[in-house]
Amino acid sequence: MSGARSPRWAELDEGRASLVSALMIALGPLSLSLYTPALPTLVGAFGTTPAAVKLSLTVYFLGFCFAQLLCGPLSDAYGRRPVALVFFSIYFVGSAVALFAPTIELLQVGRGLQGVGAAAGISTSRAIVRDLFVGQTSARIMNRIGLLVGLVPAFSPAVGSILLTVAHWRTIFVLMFVYAVVVVAIVYFVLPETNTTAERAHAHPRRIVGNYGSLLADRRFMGPAALMGLVLGGVYTLPSLMPFVLIDRLGLTPIQYALVMLVQTGALLLGNLLVGRLLRSVNARRLVAVGIAIVVLAGVGFGVVRFFSAPHVMAFVIPGAIWVFGLPFVTPGTMTSALSNFPKIAGAASSLIGFMQMGGGFVGSAIGAAAFGDPISAVDTLLPAISLFAGVAFLFMPRSSAVEGSD
Repeated sequence: MSGARSPRWAELDEGRASLVSALMIALGPLSLSLYTPALPTLVGAFGTTPAAVKLSLTVYFLGFCFAQLLCGPLSDAYGRRPVALVFFSIYFVGSAVALFAPTIELLQVGRGLQGVGAAAGISTSRAIVRDLFVGQTSARIMNRIGLLVGLVPAFSPAVGSILLTVAHWRTIFVLMFVYAVVVVAIVYFVLPETNTTAERAHAHPRRIVGNYGSLLADRRFMGPAALMGLVLGGVYTLPSLMPFVLIDRLGLTPIQYALVMLVQTGALLLGNLLVGRLLRSVNARRLVAVGIAIVVLAGVGFGVVRFFSAPHVMAFVIPGAIWVFGLPFVTPGTMTSALSNFPKIAGAASSLIGFMQMGGGFVGSAIGAAAFGDPISAVDTLLPAISLFAGVAFLFMPRSSAVEGSD
């Protein structure tokens, strides 16, 4: 199949599609990374335990994961725009509940609603790209999206830390609400409806189950989707653990935490820029092997932390930076491979990929909170294990999942 763009929606060229999709997807990472610097503060603010505060992350992951399984098929049935607008409205409600929550329990409810609403960002935006683009063109757009999305969680921990220093922690949710308003305005006024084959039958429960069953049984989908779920699951696990390691255990202030996390930011942006250049001449599928090797190296780096009696901050920051540097090598090829064969159920396919990614983050954060009393032990056990599973998953990924087409 050619890498050329479909002529159905000339309004969205590669650049606009990348920007709109990135802004939609970024709502999820923003809601996570802007919030995580406040986790230790919330323990004292609500007079509760670290486990109860970590549960607010868990319910966010749960809402994000399971809502995707619904909004993707709904976008196949009714279109991308209306579904995105409805789910982003749910995000508004969740932001308001969290903003005014008097108890940790209501904060958890608000975070859960935020997760449900933000889910539409990933599932609908990736489906939009699949509606319009294929092959290497799609891979390039996925890389651009990764670069643009990387800017939001890159700087939001610093913004969150500054807000904690100069204002109340509740202002974090004000900022989330404002960003969501901007995204809704863009979706409403700029985004055309890209799903020209919408069928209401896709919203029938039996059809939803059948479509997901077909995807789960197809190795062309499951190979790259599972691999991406593991790699991104590790990325989503880190924010739930690192504040407790670097702030609580190693004594960094929120501002210092934000500054050292800029090392990971730089690594992610560097990886995206490098991959963007490589995609001009190298098939995206070939870059996946490089990315997995880098992620495994990062896992080894986390694993050796257990041999330090007094680990330094950089013993955690550098492996994290290596991991996110490898992420852009993995994402374009695996995402394009997973979606390329399912144009009529691109929403469901995108949702299932997102479910697996956030599900990895949910499982990682839940295990870290429940099974480990020490956050350092959680990091030097969970991250090496996830990287090992990713390496094994790559070895078993069907070679027919290669990205087709070139420009």
